[in-house]
Amino acid sequence: MMRGRFAPSPTGRMHLGNARSALLGWLQARAAGGRFLLRVEDLDRARCRPEHVEALVQDLTWLGLDWDEPPLFQSAREEAGAYREALERLARAGHIYPCFCTRAEIARSASAPHGPLDDGPRYPGTCAQLTQAQAAERARTRAPALRFRVPPGRVHFEDGVHGPIAQDVAATVGDFVVRRNDGVASYQLAVVVDDAASSITHVLRADDLLGSTPRQLLLYAALGHAPPPAFAHVPLVLGEDGRRLAKREGAFALAELRARGLPPQRVLGLLAAWSGLGDGSPASARELVSHFSLARLPRAPVTAHQAQLEAALGWR
Repeated sequence: MMRGRFAPSPTGRMHLGNARSALLGWLQARAAGGRFLLRVEDLDRARCRPEHVEALVQDLTWLGLDWDEPPLFQSAREEAGAYREALERLARAGHIYPCFCTRAEIARSASAPHGPLDDGPRYPGTCAQLTQAQAAERARTRAPALRFRVPPGRVHFEDGVHGPIAQDVAATVGDFVVRRNDGVASYQLAVVVDDAASSITHVLRADDLLGSTPRQLLLYAALGHAPPPAFAHVPLVLGEDGRRLAKREGAFALAELRARGLPPQRVLGLLAAWSGLGDGSPASARELVSHFSLARLPRAPVTAHQAQLEAALGWR
């Protein structure tokens, strides 16, 4: 049975771009007769807020998107030791090592060409060959992060939207962080551990995370979690300034739309139109299930013009 999920971080208000990802993941699971899960990625304690979690649940319920199991909170998984156990498994197999480098030191390295946007410069391997004595000495003045030793070669996978993807992680990213120096599991590790624990079979998300997938596949293999999920990365919804809509503050937060009394069917119709699943006519989430197909999803970003948005939402 297909098992999909939506995994937001409660660091702000949910926007139309986030809502589109949630809708498409929900439609994919429902169209296949599968199950849909909600995971709250709240490891960043400094930015995550309980009020954002409450608003997130209200937004999804307002849109008619339900989930089939109790929501999973990464903070609870951390407290239960799930990520620590995974790190211990990686350590026993020799897959990780302590790193004492700062971001500034990595950026200054002459051998650090810029990697994917989400990870900054490629890590040049500065700490990869430290002896135990050297690591212990450096740990006296700075807590280390933990990095995954990336094997050479290209990682290949078939994306449900973009087709065949290949990335040489060693050449592009280098050894990557799996635990920050404050002791918190990295996104790359936590998402793999949690998806495996929840038996997720399909991951549909925005394509700003496409470059993360090869790293996650390496972790799936190193942790012995097989097979990994099938991935599909949907092009972003952009604002008129070229930035992704999900990060924009203002009138198109779902909480703002709810407060204005806008019918959720109007929002869903707009999201469906952006996704090649409708003509923009108001619709319920259930009515859109029969329209869903990965083949119908756009292969390029969608630009949302403010005037068009207001007209589509009935404000003009």
